Amino acid sequence: MSRMEPILCPEAFLKPYNSKENEPRILELWEKSGFANPDTCVEKGVTAPDAKSYSIVLPPPNVTGTLHMGHAAMLAIQDILIRYHRMRGFKTLWLPGTDHAAIATQSVVEKDLLKSEKKTRHDLGREEFLKRVEEFAQASHDRIVGQVRAMGASVDWTREAYTLDEARNLAVRTAFKKMYDARLIYRGNRMVNWDPKMQTTVSDDEIEYVEQKDPFYYFKYGPFTIGTVRPETKFGDKYIVMHPDDARYKEYKNGQQLEVEWINGQITATIIKDEAADMSFGSGVMTITPAHSGIDFEIAQKHKLDVEQIINERGILLPIAGEFAGQHIKKARPMVVEKLRAKGLLVKVEDGYVHNVATNSRGGEMIEPQIKLQWFVDVNKKFTIPHSEIPGIDSGSETSLKELMRGAVDSGAIKIAPDRFERVYYNWIDNLRDWCISRQIWYGHRIPVWYKKEGKSEESEMLVGDPPTDIENWEQDPDTLDTWFSSGLWTFSTLGWPNFAETATAGKPGPENDFANYHPTDVLETGYDILFFWVARMILMTGFCLGTVPFRNVYLHGLVRDGQGRKMSKSLGNIIDPLTMIEKYGADAARLSLIVGASPGNDVKLSEDRVRGYKHFANKIWNITRFVLENSDAQGPTSDSLEVGPLNAEDEKLISEAREIARVVSEHIDNFRLDLAADTLYHFVWHRFADEIIEESKPILKLGGETAKSRRHTLYAILDTSLKLLHPFMPFVTEAIWKELPNKKEELVMIAKWPI
Repeated sequence: MSRMEPILCPEAFLKPYNSKENEPRILELWEKSGFANPDTCVEKGVTAPDAKSYSIVLPPPNVTGTLHMGHAAMLAIQDILIRYHRMRGFKTLWLPGTDHAAIATQSVVEKDLLKSEKKTRHDLGREEFLKRVEEFAQASHDRIVGQVRAMGASVDWTREAYTLDEARNLAVRTAFKKMYDARLIYRGNRMVNWDPKMQTTVSDDEIEYVEQKDPFYYFKYGPFTIGTVRPETKFGDKYIVMHPDDARYKEYKNGQQLEVEWINGQITATIIKDEAADMSFGSGVMTITPAHSGIDFEIAQKHKLDVEQIINERGILLPIAGEFAGQHIKKARPMVVEKLRAKGLLVKVEDGYVHNVATNSRGGEMIEPQIKLQWFVDVNKKFTIPHSEIPGIDSGSETSLKELMRGAVDSGAIKIAPDRFERVYYNWIDNLRDWCISRQIWYGHRIPVWYKKEGKSEESEMLVGDPPTDIENWEQDPDTLDTWFSSGLWTFSTLGWPNFAETATAGKPGPENDFANYHPTDVLETGYDILFFWVARMILMTGFCLGTVPFRNVYLHGLVRDGQGRKMSKSLGNIIDPLTMIEKYGADAARLSLIVGASPGNDVKLSEDRVRGYKHFANKIWNITRFVLENSDAQGPTSDSLEVGPLNAEDEKLISEAREIARVVSEHIDNFRLDLAADTLYHFVWHRFADEIIEESKPILKLGGETAKSRRHTLYAILDTSLKLLHPFMPFVTEAIWKELPNKKEELVMIAKWPI
């Protein structure tokens, strides 16, 4: 048979690959196609109507600024999973959205207001201030959307959600009412994390512990020596706690009282025997401040002790402090120490004591624990669950929120990757306290509780859930809900709950049927640092509201650090901006740099050199394509790249090798080892295909005849397969190449059939 003439190489390949030119065009191509919408895929025959579904809801970025490299890693990982399943024929939905991030967003706007106008939110008033916050949030949202698009994330923008929009507000009110009616939400006086600067409670999850060096003081307290780093809080300390097994103090009995000289004179102190005392720390004896320490409060509750407030909401000492009343605690400390020294009660001072100080991660202010009247979710209270699909928890049985959260993972209904984080998850649940859900800020979902206005009724009345019809006679609770409350509903509030939960029909298209088609979602992918903050609360809220799980798999990625392994921060000047990397080296290079070597749950080191290296890989793929096209048969490839023929024995072996690569890559993705999948592809395409197969093919192609024809088909088949396998990882360059290839049945590689 005579040698067939090679086709002419498309003009695009006569110059190097240019990501700046190609990426905007490819992005427009994808968005015009509508294939990120699963309904469009079914409508256009890309996906079978009865295909299995695959869904991910995007962990909503906070509308407080711009995305960082951690967000970029999250987007890259989820986009790989989505594109892979779409190409495999699944009815695939990736639903995007953003989080109002109440306390963080309000904090940013308040700081800017104070800096630019020398005003506080109280100067503006609630309505005007919230208008300012919404304007900021919208501008931030628009920047974030631009970044998500630049990363090539194939989300379905027609279904975009926002944690503070009306649909989510309905879900919040509904969930609050259900939990209140089940007596799981209550209002009470309990210990909370209080930020004196922002004047609000702060969730345990928003606490950041900062290492600090301070003097450690030892004081004489009757016959005992006690130690503290905060003597300014000790005015109300009248209980001496010691371990019941401490032989040094066996002569003292529980409840025994002593007269001791203290800061402002003599007081009556009571001995309390409790296992909470650490016999190995200091003298083994401590005094407690129940109104301003979580541990001390629990001891006081256990032994039914008095709880007296020492510090007010603004960090000012109360009348119990005597001559120090009205002083700020920071200013009072040295004066209190000096008075104790003058009374001969200061034993010694150790400088440089290193301890962790609780601060508000959103504002940096030191947290002052306070007992406050707040709204809480009871995580231990038993309730009857009407419907349960969680193995081991029967419909109609008695359970608690803690048991629901444990059962979802214990039963295997949710799998966590890497599985070592299951232990961390259980440890967090075992130590979980009642969840304080109220915040004293203005931005966020208002607590859906209304109180009858004074003078309108002889009795105190309260409505929970939807607003009253005669709203002029009612006042809504001024507090807002913890952001995690609305975020905890994210997987199902975005898919139609509660509006369409009862009417949604599986198999039918449209957002009104999303709940039946896509819930539970398949994967929740996020950083391991918010396993308990968000992931656990989603399991809690879904278990209670629906009796099922929010997702089947949890994939936890590591933190993105700099090339030296340091956390990225402004102070170190080592922050790498994803948009800058995309501008310089292309989105494909930025994406791959975050995937290769990044095994689940492990941190990844990122440097600009690393990103630059993967730009060279994108160029390599481009050059491989040019060579293959310059040496291809005129009729182009067959419809299924791995089913070409007839081929000679050597080429059959090469095709088998490509099939095996496809199998290995698929297996790695299925097992959430995207790092291994990317590494396998990188080495196959660059080192095996380009360096070996193509180089070995050059003399064969020169000979012509049937051997050359077989090899040309083989090269084209391997290229075709490589582009499909690479597409989820490097979508832009593969799509730019695909649209230039001749005789392609699929218009875009994003909907091409995955090699099997």
